[in-house]
Amino acid sequence: MARIIFLGTAGSSSVACKQIRSSGGIILQVEDLQFHLDPGPGALIKAKEYGVSINHNTAVLISHNHINHCNDLNAVIEAMTHGGIEHRGIILASKSILQSIDGSHPFLTKYHQNLVEKIIPLEKDHKVGVELIEINTLSAEHTDKTAIGFKFFCPKFILSYTGDTKLTPKLLEELGGSDILILNVPYSGNNGVGLNLDTGSAIQIISAVRPKLAILTHFGLDMLKADPLQEAREVQRITGIQTIAARDGLTITPEGHGQYKSPVKGYD
Repeated sequence: MARIIFLGTAGSSSVACKQIRSSGGIILQVEDLQFHLDPGPGALIKAKEYGVSINHNTAVLISHNHINHCNDLNAVIEAMTHGGIEHRGIILASKSILQSIDGSHPFLTKYHQNLVEKIIPLEKDHKVGVELIEINTLSAEHTDKTAIGFKFFCPKFILSYTGDTKLTPKLLEELGGSDILILNVPYSGNNGVGLNLDTGSAIQIISAVRPKLAILTHFGLDMLKADPLQEAREVQRITGIQTIAARDGLTITPEGHGQYKSPVKGYD
Protein backbone atom coordinates (compact mmCIF):
# COMPACT_ATOMS: atom_id res chain seq x y z
CA MET A 1 0.00 0.00 0.00
CA ALA A 2 1.20 3.52 -0.79
CA ARG A 3 0.28 6.85 0.80
CA ILE A 4 1.10 10.52 0.25
CA ILE A 5 0.80 12.63 3.41
CA PHE A 6 1.09 16.42 3.40
CA LEU A 7 2.76 17.60 6.61
CA GLY A 8 2.37 21.15 5.35
CA THR A 9 1.31 23.24 2.37
CA ALA A 10 3.03 26.58 3.08
CA GLY A 11 4.71 28.05 0.02
CA SER A 12 6.44 31.23 1.10
CA SER A 13 8.50 32.40 4.05
CA SER A 14 5.68 34.68 5.20
CA VAL A 15 3.15 31.84 5.22
CA ALA A 16 5.61 29.44 6.87
CA CYS A 17 6.90 31.89 9.49
CA LYS A 18 3.38 32.85 10.56
CA GLN A 19 2.30 29.19 10.24
CA ILE A 20 -0.79 30.23 8.32
CA ARG A 21 -0.20 26.85 6.72
CA SER A 22 2.12 24.21 8.12
CA SER A 23 5.50 23.58 6.50
CA GLY A 24 6.64 20.08 7.48
CA GLY A 25 7.06 18.72 3.95
CA ILE A 26 5.56 15.69 2.21
CA ILE A 27 5.72 12.00 3.14
CA LEU A 28 5.64 9.30 0.45
CA GLN A 29 5.13 5.76 1.75
CA VAL A 30 5.52 2.84 -0.66
CA GLU A 31 5.33 -0.61 0.91
CA ASP A 32 8.00 -0.58 3.67
CA LEU A 33 9.76 2.52 2.33
CA GLN A 34 9.19 6.07 3.59
CA PHE A 35 10.49 9.19 1.84
CA HIS A 36 10.37 12.61 3.50
CA LEU A 37 10.44 15.49 1.03
CA ASP A 38 11.46 19.04 1.97
CA PRO A 39 11.08 19.03 5.79
CA GLY A 40 10.57 22.70 6.60
CA PRO A 41 9.73 24.25 9.99
CA GLY A 42 7.49 22.05 12.13
CA ALA A 43 8.25 18.74 10.43
CA LEU A 44 8.56 16.78 13.68
CA ILE A 45 5.47 18.30 15.27
CA LYS A 46 3.29 17.72 12.21
CA ALA A 47 4.59 14.19 11.71
CA LYS A 48 3.50 13.35 15.26
CA GLU A 49 0.15 15.10 14.77
CA TYR A 50 -0.60 13.17 11.57
CA GLY A 51 0.60 9.78 12.80
CA VAL A 52 3.88 9.55 10.88
CA SER A 53 6.94 7.96 12.53
CA ILE A 54 10.02 9.87 11.41
CA ASN A 55 12.15 6.97 12.62
CA HIS A 56 10.70 4.96 9.72
CA ASN A 57 12.20 7.33 7.14
CA THR A 58 14.16 5.46 4.50
CA ALA A 59 15.41 8.65 2.85
CA VAL A 60 15.10 12.42 3.20
CA LEU A 61 15.03 14.39 -0.05
CA ILE A 62 15.72 18.14 -0.20
CA SER A 63 15.02 20.10 -3.36
CA HIS A 64 16.93 23.28 -2.39
CA ASN A 65 18.22 25.37 0.49
CA HIS A 66 15.34 27.75 1.23
CA ILE A 67 14.29 27.55 4.86
CA ASN A 68 10.71 26.44 4.23
CA HIS A 69 12.15 23.38 2.46
CA CYS A 70 15.07 22.37 4.67
CA ASN A 71 14.85 24.03 8.09
CA ASP A 72 14.16 20.80 10.01
CA LEU A 73 16.57 18.54 8.12
CA ASN A 74 19.02 18.10 10.99
CA ALA A 75 16.20 17.59 13.50
CA VAL A 76 14.63 14.97 11.24
CA ILE A 77 17.97 13.14 11.08
CA GLU A 78 18.13 13.16 14.90
CA ALA A 79 14.65 11.62 15.06
CA MET A 80 15.30 9.21 12.20
CA THR A 81 18.44 7.81 13.89
CA HIS A 82 17.33 8.12 17.54
CA GLY A 83 20.05 10.72 18.08
CA GLY A 84 22.66 8.64 16.28
CA ILE A 85 22.00 5.37 18.11
CA GLU A 86 20.91 3.85 14.78
CA HIS A 87 23.27 4.58 11.88
CA ARG A 88 20.67 4.61 9.12
CA GLY A 89 18.90 6.54 6.39
CA ILE A 90 19.84 8.16 3.09
CA ILE A 91 20.05 11.89 2.35
CA LEU A 92 19.33 12.85 -1.26
CA ALA A 93 19.75 16.57 -1.67
CA SER A 94 20.64 19.42 -3.96
CA LYS A 95 24.26 20.50 -3.69
CA SER A 96 23.35 23.72 -1.84
CA ILE A 97 22.27 21.62 1.16
CA LEU A 98 25.55 19.73 1.35
CA GLN A 99 28.22 22.12 0.07
CA SER A 100 29.24 25.76 0.34
CA ILE A 101 28.05 27.44 -2.86
CA ASP A 102 28.44 31.15 -3.60
CA GLY A 103 29.36 31.82 0.02
CA SER A 104 26.38 30.04 1.51
CA HIS A 105 26.87 27.69 4.46
CA PRO A 106 25.99 24.00 3.99
CA PHE A 107 22.69 23.34 5.73
CA LEU A 108 23.46 19.77 6.79
CA THR A 109 25.90 19.85 9.71
CA LYS A 110 29.00 17.65 9.78
CA TYR A 111 27.71 16.03 12.95
CA HIS A 112 24.45 14.99 11.29
CA GLN A 113 26.26 13.83 8.17
CA ASN A 114 27.92 11.20 10.35
CA LEU A 115 24.60 9.90 11.71
CA VAL A 116 23.23 8.62 8.40
CA GLU A 117 24.14 5.65 6.24
CA LYS A 118 24.59 7.44 2.92
CA ILE A 119 24.58 10.97 1.49
CA ILE A 120 24.09 11.53 -2.24
CA PRO A 121 24.43 15.05 -3.71
CA LEU A 122 21.98 15.32 -6.57
CA GLU A 123 22.23 17.34 -9.74
CA LYS A 124 19.95 17.69 -12.72
CA ASP A 125 19.69 14.52 -14.88
CA HIS A 126 20.62 12.28 -11.94
CA LYS A 127 19.15 8.82 -11.31
CA VAL A 128 19.23 6.92 -8.01
CA GLY A 129 17.68 3.61 -6.97
CA VAL A 130 16.41 3.02 -3.44
CA GLU A 131 15.36 -0.63 -3.25
CA LEU A 132 12.29 -0.99 -5.50
CA ILE A 133 12.03 2.76 -6.28
CA GLU A 134 13.92 4.64 -8.97
CA ILE A 135 14.24 8.38 -8.41
CA ASN A 136 15.08 10.75 -11.25
CA THR A 137 15.86 14.41 -10.62
CA LEU A 138 13.80 17.03 -12.44
CA SER A 139 15.15 20.26 -13.84
CA ALA A 140 14.31 23.38 -11.85
CA GLU A 141 14.97 27.04 -12.53
CA HIS A 142 14.88 28.87 -9.22
CA THR A 143 16.86 31.40 -7.19
CA ASP A 144 18.88 28.50 -5.76
CA LYS A 145 20.73 27.50 -8.94
CA THR A 146 21.18 23.93 -7.70
CA ALA A 147 17.44 23.41 -7.11
CA ILE A 148 15.86 20.20 -8.40
CA GLY A 149 12.60 18.28 -8.37
CA PHE A 150 12.00 14.55 -7.99
CA LYS A 151 10.32 11.87 -10.11
CA PHE A 152 9.53 8.58 -8.36
CA PHE A 153 9.10 5.40 -10.40
CA CYS A 154 7.07 3.24 -8.01
CA PRO A 155 5.75 -0.30 -8.66
CA LYS A 156 2.22 0.88 -9.50
CA PHE A 157 2.53 4.57 -10.36
CA ILE A 158 4.92 7.36 -11.34
CA LEU A 159 4.86 10.44 -9.12
CA SER A 160 6.56 13.76 -9.90
CA TYR A 161 7.20 16.60 -7.46
CA THR A 162 8.39 19.79 -9.13
CA GLY A 163 9.85 21.57 -6.11
CA ASP A 164 10.14 25.33 -6.64
CA THR A 165 10.68 26.33 -10.25
CA LYS A 166 9.31 28.30 -13.13
CA LEU A 167 7.88 26.46 -16.11
CA THR A 168 10.50 25.47 -18.70
CA PRO A 169 10.31 23.29 -21.84
CA LYS A 170 12.85 20.87 -20.30
CA LEU A 171 10.77 20.41 -17.15
CA LEU A 172 7.67 19.83 -19.23
CA GLU A 173 9.49 17.11 -21.17
CA GLU A 174 10.81 15.45 -18.01
CA LEU A 175 7.36 15.34 -16.41
CA GLY A 176 6.02 13.23 -19.25
CA GLY A 177 4.54 9.89 -18.24
CA SER A 178 3.72 10.98 -14.67
CA ASP A 179 0.58 9.45 -13.22
CA ILE A 180 0.52 11.89 -10.30
CA LEU A 181 1.82 15.46 -10.34
CA ILE A 182 2.55 17.44 -7.17
CA LEU A 183 3.06 21.05 -8.24
CA ASN A 184 4.37 23.84 -6.02
CA VAL A 185 2.06 26.72 -6.94
CA PRO A 186 2.49 29.77 -4.68
CA TYR A 187 0.62 32.16 -6.99
CA SER A 188 -2.92 32.24 -8.34
CA GLY A 189 -4.08 32.98 -11.89
CA ASN A 190 -1.27 34.44 -13.98
CA ASN A 191 0.19 36.34 -11.02
CA GLY A 192 3.47 34.43 -10.81
CA VAL A 193 6.44 36.43 -9.53
CA GLY A 194 10.05 35.36 -10.00
CA LEU A 195 11.00 31.75 -10.64
CA ASN A 196 7.80 30.09 -9.41
CA LEU A 197 4.64 28.50 -10.79
CA ASP A 198 1.20 30.09 -10.81
CA THR A 199 -2.18 28.59 -11.67
CA GLY A 200 -1.73 29.51 -15.32
CA SER A 201 1.55 27.61 -15.60
CA ALA A 202 0.03 24.69 -13.68
CA ILE A 203 -2.69 24.52 -16.32
CA GLN A 204 -0.02 24.41 -19.05
CA ILE A 205 1.83 21.58 -17.30
CA ILE A 206 -1.26 19.50 -16.56
CA SER A 207 -2.64 19.99 -20.07
CA ALA A 208 0.64 18.79 -21.60
CA VAL A 209 1.42 15.90 -19.22
CA ARG A 210 -2.15 14.60 -18.79
CA PRO A 211 -1.60 12.84 -15.44
CA LYS A 212 -4.34 10.85 -13.77
CA LEU A 213 -4.19 13.16 -10.74
CA ALA A 214 -2.75 16.63 -10.14
CA ILE A 215 -2.18 18.08 -6.68
CA LEU A 216 -1.51 21.78 -6.06
CA THR A 217 0.43 22.70 -2.92
CA HIS A 218 3.03 25.14 -1.52
CA PHE A 219 0.71 28.14 -1.33
CA GLY A 220 1.82 31.73 -0.88
CA LEU A 221 -0.30 34.61 0.41
CA ASP A 222 -1.54 35.42 -3.09
CA MET A 223 -2.85 31.88 -3.59
CA LEU A 224 -4.42 31.73 -0.13
CA LYS A 225 -6.27 35.00 -0.76
CA ALA A 226 -7.55 33.63 -4.07
CA ASP A 227 -8.55 30.30 -2.38
CA PRO A 228 -6.60 27.21 -3.52
CA LEU A 229 -9.81 25.17 -3.71
CA GLN A 230 -11.30 27.53 -6.27
CA GLU A 231 -8.04 27.62 -8.23
CA ALA A 232 -7.92 23.80 -8.31
CA ARG A 233 -11.52 23.67 -9.54
CA GLU A 234 -10.62 26.07 -12.36
CA VAL A 235 -7.61 23.94 -13.31
CA GLN A 236 -9.80 20.84 -13.42
CA ARG A 237 -12.47 22.64 -15.46
CA ILE A 238 -9.95 23.75 -18.08
CA THR A 239 -7.82 20.60 -18.25
CA GLY A 240 -10.37 17.89 -17.55
CA ILE A 241 -7.84 16.30 -15.16
CA GLN A 242 -8.74 15.56 -11.55
CA THR A 243 -7.04 18.33 -9.56
CA ILE A 244 -6.81 18.67 -5.78
CA ALA A 245 -5.74 21.62 -3.64
CA ALA A 246 -3.72 20.04 -0.84
CA ARG A 247 -4.43 20.92 2.77
CA ASP A 248 -2.35 20.29 5.86
CA GLY A 249 -2.76 16.66 6.90
CA LEU A 250 -4.20 15.52 3.56
CA THR A 251 -3.56 11.82 2.91
CA ILE A 252 -3.90 10.34 -0.58
CA THR A 253 -3.73 6.68 -1.56
CA PRO A 254 -2.17 6.75 -5.03
CA GLU A 255 -2.65 3.14 -6.12
CA GLY A 256 -4.88 2.94 -9.15
CA HIS A 257 -3.34 6.09 -10.63
CA GLY A 258 -0.78 4.12 -12.70
CA GLN A 259 0.63 0.69 -13.49
CA TYR A 260 4.39 1.26 -13.85
CA LYS A 261 6.60 -1.73 -12.98
CA SER A 262 10.04 -0.71 -11.64
CA PRO A 263 13.07 -2.89 -12.41
CA VAL A 264 15.29 -1.20 -9.82
CA LYS A 265 16.96 -3.19 -7.02
CA GLY A 266 19.33 -1.71 -4.45
CA TYR A 267 20.69 1.80 -4.71
CA ASP A 268 23.75 3.46 -6.17
